[in-house]
Amino acid sequence: MGHPLTPDLSKLTLDELNNKYGELLKRTTAAYRMGNSDMVYQLQLLMEDYQNEIQVRNAKALQDMEKQSKQFKNIIDIQ
Repeated sequence: MGHPLTPDLSKLTLDELNNKYGELLKRTTAAYRMGNSDMVYQLQLLMEDYQNEIQVRNAKALQDMEKQSKQFKNIIDIQ
């Protein structure tokens, strides 16, 4: 489902996504310490959106690498 105020994550680089996720994690920790469960919940929703975008990109990168490796499968013959 995600958070309704999540920005368009497709415009961010992977580094920006990871940095923002780290910031959200710090804010979540602070919210836990303050006992603000409502804020923790909202931050967790945002974090899920960032995690999902990172996972989608990682899966696509893996898929692209697998396609490339198949292209080179029969080129190198080690005996």
